[in-house]
Amino acid sequence: MMRRLILIRHAKSDWDDPLLTDHQRVLAERGRDAAPKIGAWLAAQGVAPDEILCSDATRTQETWGLIAPFLGDVAPTLISALYHAGPDMILSQLRRATGQTVVILGHNPGLAEFAGLLVKTPPDHPDFDRYPTAATLIADLPVEHWYDVGYRTALPVAFTVPRDL
Repeated sequence: MMRRLILIRHAKSDWDDPLLTDHQRVLAERGRDAAPKIGAWLAAQGVAPDEILCSDATRTQETWGLIAPFLGDVAPTLISALYHAGPDMILSQLRRATGQTVVILGHNPGLAEFAGLLVKTPPDHPDFDRYPTAATLIADLPVEHWYDVGYRTALPVAFTVPRDL
């Protein structure tokens, strides 16, 4: 059996309001423009997520809010542990998933490190290692249950960044 994982880094955030904490930062105009492009790209890839694991930061929630209308508007599960999580924490959260196609929406550097550790072979894309804002990986994992996922097991299906769209 195959499970599908979609790893999305939040879209570009705004640094202009010094009164907001990092956790409260909102999307910049560029991020509000990029997120729907990612949603449209995911829809064109035929993905249909049935579970969304999302950092509880404002910018990740906003990113999902702009992507969701393209994918059936599945309500996200907000997980505070995904806020600036490292690879092992992200893997731990993924192993608790129950959906067939799962989205994880989070932050760098942890998300980039996790993606690099998860795939057997990285996608042939110059931005994969950097995983810029709104970068998105679609990967298949040959497991029956998410709790069986380990590093170096994912098979990349597609990878993109907003600049490609």
